[in-house]
Amino acid sequence: MRDRVKRIADGIAMAANVAGTFVVVLLVAVVNYDIIARGRFNRPFMGAVEVVQFSMVLIVFLQLPDVIRVGRLTRSDGFLGLLSARAPRKGRVLSRAIDVLSAVFMGLVVWTMVPEFLDMWESRDYFGVPGVFTAPWWPIKLVIVLSAALCAVHFLLHVARPLIDGDGHAESGS
Repeated sequence: MRDRVKRIADGIAMAANVAGTFVVVLLVAVVNYDIIARGRFNRPFMGAVEVVQFSMVLIVFLQLPDVIRVGRLTRSDGFLGLLSARAPRKGRVLSRAIDVLSAVFMGLVVWTMVPEFLDMWESRDYFGVPGVFTAPWWPIKLVIVLSAALCAVHFLLHVARPLIDGDGHAESGS
């Protein structure tokens, strides 16, 4: 069961990472178009700032689950590294505790964002400048909800891996 959940969660995380990379490529295209249109034709892309803001949130939250999956989330490991070197068991326990707290935090993000997503879905609220460029808020809120939920799953998988595998010496991967 856990292996199936892990395979599904890994696949979704990798697909979201690819989507995030695609958003990066689109963002580069939009910025380059704006630069050329502004400099050459004095006709800037009027929604460039809004597209950049929208894209940055998408990129971060689309790529975050895969970063957690592969254990590349930036964190200060100085103390954890020293503790693990001197007391490996305590280091593993602390690492798992950090993963549990991270999963709880991501759960709180989901808990907070679901009502916001539902509100934006129903109200069709948008951001941007009317008449210049507008986009609905709900896709961003949905990506945040789904990403945070997937991040929580990956943190919990990191916690469960050594317990299920029976390898008390395995690292949490984050």
